[in-house]
Amino acid sequence: MALTHPDTTPRARSATPAYAKCIEASSRVRWDIERDVIRGRTFDTTRKFLPDGLSKVGELGFLSAAEQRRLSQVQGRTYANMFGFIERAIAAKTLELSQSHQFGDQVAFEALVRFTDEELKHQALFRRLEQIAAEGMPPGYAFGPDANAVAQAVLAHSTWAVLGLTLDIEIFTLAHYRSSIEPASTGAAALDPLWTDVFLFHWKEESQHAILDELEWRREHARLDEAGRDRGVTDLISLDGAVDGILVQQATADATYFVQCAGRSFDAAETAAVHDLVLRAYRWQYIVSGVQEPRFAEVMKELVTPAQMQRIGAALGPIVNHVMG
Repeated sequence: MALTHPDTTPRARSATPAYAKCIEASSRVRWDIERDVIRGRTFDTTRKFLPDGLSKVGELGFLSAAEQRRLSQVQGRTYANMFGFIERAIAAKTLELSQSHQFGDQVAFEALVRFTDEELKHQALFRRLEQIAAEGMPPGYAFGPDANAVAQAVLAHSTWAVLGLTLDIEIFTLAHYRSSIEPASTGAAALDPLWTDVFLFHWKEESQHAILDELEWRREHARLDEAGRDRGVTDLISLDGAVDGILVQQATADATYFVQCAGRSFDAAETAAVHDLVLRAYRWQYIVSGVQEPRFAEVMKELVTPAQMQRIGAALGPIVNHVMG
């Protein structure tokens, strides 16, 4: 009996060019943590770590320039830690997805294996950034979430939902890079050069990852029946809520740390404003900046029904209103 290799099927060939482009880009932009990003540098604590469009520190008029800078640095440290654990779940899921291609489309298989390898590298990069930040900032900072526990909780949800969340994450990293190179009026020119390079090099590889996320999300969507897709929507809403719970917890810890290290007293209203600002900034950084990107919104609109979109909108509404209000 003759054997037909799965790579020869029309369905396998149809998506191969898109996966192949991601492989080509991955090879072209490949970078090394120490040689290309760190380059023997430490953080310049006379500069901000995150652009004002992400940190929102400019909205607190009672903070001095030095205090705004320090609050940006606290948020930057958490940014490194957030991505350190976010990408653990993504790498594990991508490795799992690659297995569905291992005896089929070898181009897709290679693209996802590369994706996994790059996400592992990104985890190492952000762990390195946490080490550097710890050396230059006052003691007392604490990052609460456990990376393994979070990854396991995320992966307990349906693949459809995990891919939807992952695409949101990859797309907001692209938006964050744009924020880091905006004109000086946004505060981007005041960024620490090492952090500017972190945004740049992270963006170079996440650009391919967002393409692969969309390909795999659409592939999973096509595989499911309507009931499976609806379960996916329910799970995505659950994941968004879980992410927000983490943000609430960490925003409280970071605002408290900032106030304690400020070197002066804040009254009750100012302290409350700091706490609210940090939570709004984190909700913007890790949820809203992605879901409001046209690219993500367009894919979502294609994959869900109007009723499902209404459910998602109702769940995200309080978060979006808090950020934009």
